[in-house]
Amino acid sequence: MNKQLLFSSLLLLLSFAVISQEKMVNEKLTKTEKKIKKETQEAEELKDVSVKGKSHKQKIETKGFAVNVIETKEASLRNIQTNELLNQSAGVRVRQNGGLGSFVEYNLNGMAGSSIGIFIDGIDISTYGSSFSLNTIPPAMIERIEIYKGVLPANLSGDYLGGAINIILKKGGLKNNLSASLSYGSFNTTQADINGMYRDAKTGFTVKASGFYTYSDNNYEVWGKWVNNTLGNGRVENVRAKRFNDAFKSFGSRTELGYTDVKWADNFMIGYIGSDRYKEVQHGQYMSTPYKDRFTESQSHVLTVNYNKKNIFTKGLEFTFNGVHSNKNEYIQDTVKWAYNWFNEKVLDLHGNPLLTQSGAQQGRPTMSTIDRKITNIRSDFQYRLARNHKIELNHLFYTADRKDYDEMRTILENNYEATSSITKNVSSLSYEMQGFESRLKINLFGKFYQQKVNRMDPRAVVVNGQTIRVEDVTDDFRTTTGQGFAAAYSILPSLVILGSGEKAVKMPSEREVFGDQGENLVGNPNLRPEISNNFNLGFRFNPDKINKHKISFSGAGFVRNTKDKIVVRSNDRPVSAVETFPFENLNATQAIGFEAEMNYTFNDKLNIMFNLSKFRSLYKNKYAENGQFLSTRYNVQIPNEPFFTANGNLQYTLKDIIKKNSVLNLFYYCGYVHPFNTIWVESEHFMTPAQLVQDLGASYVFPNKKFVVSFDAKNIFNQESYDNFAVQKPGRAFYLKLNYTINNF
Repeated sequence: MNKQLLFSSLLLLLSFAVISQEKMVNEKLTKTEKKIKKETQEAEELKDVSVKGKSHKQKIETKGFAVNVIETKEASLRNIQTNELLNQSAGVRVRQNGGLGSFVEYNLNGMAGSSIGIFIDGIDISTYGSSFSLNTIPPAMIERIEIYKGVLPANLSGDYLGGAINIILKKGGLKNNLSASLSYGSFNTTQADINGMYRDAKTGFTVKASGFYTYSDNNYEVWGKWVNNTLGNGRVENVRAKRFNDAFKSFGSRTELGYTDVKWADNFMIGYIGSDRYKEVQHGQYMSTPYKDRFTESQSHVLTVNYNKKNIFTKGLEFTFNGVHSNKNEYIQDTVKWAYNWFNEKVLDLHGNPLLTQSGAQQGRPTMSTIDRKITNIRSDFQYRLARNHKIELNHLFYTADRKDYDEMRTILENNYEATSSITKNVSSLSYEMQGFESRLKINLFGKFYQQKVNRMDPRAVVVNGQTIRVEDVTDDFRTTTGQGFAAAYSILPSLVILGSGEKAVKMPSEREVFGDQGENLVGNPNLRPEISNNFNLGFRFNPDKINKHKISFSGAGFVRNTKDKIVVRSNDRPVSAVETFPFENLNATQAIGFEAEMNYTFNDKLNIMFNLSKFRSLYKNKYAENGQFLSTRYNVQIPNEPFFTANGNLQYTLKDIIKKNSVLNLFYYCGYVHPFNTIWVESEHFMTPAQLVQDLGASYVFPNKKFVVSFDAKNIFNQESYDNFAVQKPGRAFYLKLNYTINNF
């Protein structure tokens, strides 16, 4: 199809040039009125001829997969976090444990947690560490975001069964450019980023660099039924207070050197990513007990090698290689022994004496724990075009992670008995892609092979002949399995595409699920089983031509997810909020059925309205426990802590030549709704998260030179209660100012 478009475009340009030259010659020689009239008419006819092509976004969204593409051009100018941008997309729910920088989980059409893959340029984000994540990467560094639901293409290697979010970072094209931004707002939130690229046109030598800095006190007000102080007499009272131990700071840089658009490589870059993160921890899974001076720190050092070449060795063969090696270090400290309330005061007993915590620290026993991880991630991809409309793709992922824990609060003897662990994964995939019926039909068939090995060494003390010796219990768990799937699209009309996809998907337990994450209050479970899910999507996209000044488009999809051994954080069986941590567990059988829809309307390229909604039922489908008891309180019950009905609306209006000629003023409005949902298995009004309706306003002003942009955002303008993971309250009303400056083609 691309060759057809290119050929048609060249033919039109050539025809226009030939006719124009013929016209000039005839004017000089004959100046015949009839000839001039004929030439003029032909030229006018040519002006009316246009060749229509699809944008990169449209090409991805019409391949058959259930995928949304978010373009970040507008968002990069505003005070919007990448996670906020994702949260406004149909079928996506970002679950966050508080303010900026807090632990995040993603829900795509009822599938959540580590069943959702997060990628940066096709590389699993876990390789980069928590200091370089969607919490810290600003939209200004992102070209686009691809959101795949339920069914993944073969090139996104990994064992993920719920979908994936693929972040495509800006490459800068082949133009020298530099951009920078700075913002400041509520809760002492400061953000800055800079991006630049330089390329020598003669040699192809290319340098790319970017950096970011983010800080927030996160000291926003919290209130409502989950924010309580316990008095000395045992009475509990609701309070309104500010978060006092939730500050977040992160900074990092990315540098790449190499060659682009040269004979031996389309892209060859060697890079380094360094990042640092500091995050205070305000509470555990619930907000019932505030923490004092519990915090985490992490650093990551990442080396990258990327290579891409089209028509390598032979015409039609493309090779891509991505290699990443990282050293990640995480430190968790929790040493304060006194209990605190939401006023940042020590809890007193009836006699006015400070109370100690039960275990000597804010959460469990005192700790000054260090977790070291070494991760290698290598992805190789071959694509070969067999013929004009036929392509095969072979992809392989190798992933290995070694982990070692050490706690300074423990004795040397205790640390000698600390476990070490490692995970190794191999995922291979083969896909076949074809187009038929003049590219109206697109089919993608793929198969995947999964292999995972988990190694864990648990030392223990054994007394032999009256002497204590160290014995190592080594556990090796090796698993293999396969998966397969398809994606298809058929254009009934040029503007109407029917999409269908399905996959038997597999997800092995991740390192965090098996070994835990102390910094995020997550307890590991080495006995977890792999998840297996049969996923199906059926939808459409209707994108008719513009009628006068009006342009409207619709999309919709239904989905089914039948999952065995779904891995989740255990939800409470009882209405008790004092429990601060829960382990991961398998849910034997679950089913999610639902739909999503989106509408976009544009008038005169000035007014843009977007509305989307998503609704699903994610039910527990196991009837009996292992002892044969009927699970009356769980069977066919909505799985807790999952917002099953959400809706989003966006409105944007553009005004030109305001104050100065060639300037642009953009006005924004956003509204988001979340239906009430339970956070525990049993029905309890106290543990029901209330309905949420959050509204934002914003404006950006582009100066005439197009280099300088000022934006202002007011979020949650009516200061409504807004909740997320296990009823953790999110920030209320907030204001932010942002400055952007860009230089191109220097």
